[in-house]
Amino acid sequence: MNEFHLDRRQVRRNFGRAARTYEQHDVLQREVQQLLLERLDFYTAEPARVIDVGAGTGRGSALLKKRYPRAEVLALDLALPMLRAARQHSSWLKPFTRVCAEATALPLADHSVDVLHSNLCFQWIDDLPALFGECVRVLRPGGLLLFSTFGPDTLKELRAAWAGADQQPHVSRFLDMHDVGDALLAAGLRDPVLDVCRYTLTYSEPRKLLEELQGLGATNADSTRGRGLTGKSHYRRMLQAYEAMRVDGRIPATWEVVTAHAWGPPPGQPRRGADGNAIASFSVDSLRGSRRG
Repeated sequence: MNEFHLDRRQVRRNFGRAARTYEQHDVLQREVQQLLLERLDFYTAEPARVIDVGAGTGRGSALLKKRYPRAEVLALDLALPMLRAARQHSSWLKPFTRVCAEATALPLADHSVDVLHSNLCFQWIDDLPALFGECVRVLRPGGLLLFSTFGPDTLKELRAAWAGADQQPHVSRFLDMHDVGDALLAAGLRDPVLDVCRYTLTYSEPRKLLEELQGLGATNADSTRGRGLTGKSHYRRMLQAYEAMRVDGRIPATWEVVTAHAWGPPPGQPRRGADGNAIASFSVDSLRGSRRG
C-alpha cells in the first residue's frame, strides 16, 4: 500500500526547528481543528482520559481541556521544542500534561484512553498498520479515534512546479483517503467515517508558500529526498513554472484534508501486533466464569 518512507529523524528535526514560528503560519491547522471539535459531538460519554497525538504547540490540547475540564488531557509530540512551546497554552486552571512520544509507541497502558485526537499529524507517519494498531491498543472499547491528515492532492501545484525542474522528490507525498480507510478497518477499528475537503490558499509569490512550509516544519522528509543543496538553476526553473500557475494574480496552493473518526473495538476482538500476528485480550473477570470443573 505504501511505497514511500519518511525519515523520522528529519520529521522530528523539522518540527523542532519550527516550534517558535509554527503559530505564525497555522491558519489552516486552526480551521481543520474546528472540524475535529465538531466531530466530538458524536461522543456522548464523559471521558476520563483524552490524548492529543502530534499536539505541536498545544492549541488543540487546550481546546480539548476546555471542552472536557474533568478529564486528564495529555499532549503528546515527538519534538521536544514543540512541547516546550505548548506550555504557554496550559494554564493552572485548565492544565494538560505534556509527553514526548511517538504515535507508534505511545507510553500508555492498554485500553486506557477514551478519546484519541490528532490534528494534521498522521501524514508524517508512513507505517499505518503500526499507527492504527497502537490506536486500537490504547483505546477503550467504544472509545473515539478522531483525526485529520493530508491527502495526495496536497501541494499539487508545488509538486508539479518542481517536476518541471528536476526529478528529485521535493514535496512530501501523502496517502489516499481509501488507503487510510482500509488501514483503519484492517486494524480492527469500528465504523470508520472519512470525509475530504480541499482548501486553496493563495500567496503573492511562491517564496511566501515556501516560507510558510518552513515555518510550520512541513518540509520534505521523504527518505529518498536529495541530501545536497538544490541548484540555483533548478530553483529558478521551479519558480518560473509556479509563476505560470497564477490565478487572478495570486499563487495557489491546494491542501487536501481528510477528516475521520472511528471507534475502539469491543473486548476480545483480535488486533494485529507489530509482527503481523493477531492478538486478542480479555479481562480476567470475563474468563473466570468460563472455567468448568
